[in-house]
Amino acid sequence: MNHEFHRLRHTIAWHVAAYGRFFPVSNAPRSMPVSSLPMIESRIPTTPPYDALSGIGTLGELEAWVAGAVLIPLDETRIKPVFGTGNPDADLMVIGEAPGADEDRQGEPFVGRAGKLLTKILEAISFAREDVYIANILKSRPPDNRKPHADEVAAHMPILLKQMALVRPKLILCVGRTAGTSLLGVESSLKDLRGRFHDFHGIPVMVTYHPAALLRNPNWKRPTWEDVQKLRDHYDTLVTSP
Repeated sequence: MNHEFHRLRHTIAWHVAAYGRFFPVSNAPRSMPVSSLPMIESRIPTTPPYDALSGIGTLGELEAWVAGAVLIPLDETRIKPVFGTGNPDADLMVIGEAPGADEDRQGEPFVGRAGKLLTKILEAISFAREDVYIANILKSRPPDNRKPHADEVAAHMPILLKQMALVRPKLILCVGRTAGTSLLGVESSLKDLRGRFHDFHGIPVMVTYHPAALLRNPNWKRPTWEDVQKLRDHYDTLVTSP
């Protein structure tokens, strides 16, 4: 008990020193808006091979289906499918663009340097990595970490939609322009996307910089911090709303 107390105190001190603010952990928020689930499910194709998704009721079943499905050429060249990880009942879902080399080898999203930074960002607003659900638009790595092609996004988007229908998040954080534009179906710059909430069938969506971009340009850390503060504040509003 004493060890845990000192560890917690050290964690709080680190967050305050690094970011100037520490958020208390909140109670579980309200459920996904009633209208969100059928709207999301209605966007999943019912033609083969996606017709199989209607009979899938758990993330484990969906992950097994993804592992055996070849929807795009990248699915044949990957080392491992990068399905998703985290709490299957998460209130916050984090969506990235596509796996990198580390993710391709390990079969888990955000495990490299950018993943470690994402974990720190989440911790700074009192979300443990294991308490959120993390996924990518694409489940297979594009060569040389290039941006996903439109047909690749279209082929893998039904998987992400099914993940969302199963997890039923209350908030979504898209990291990177590609994740934001792909999910929201818009063509906008990251500058125009970030700093405010977007609506995805009743679910608030915040778009901010990808952690890999922050590693390249530390000047983007401050606006990212401003974005995730708004995310946390909105989460707490959902929690306390009657």
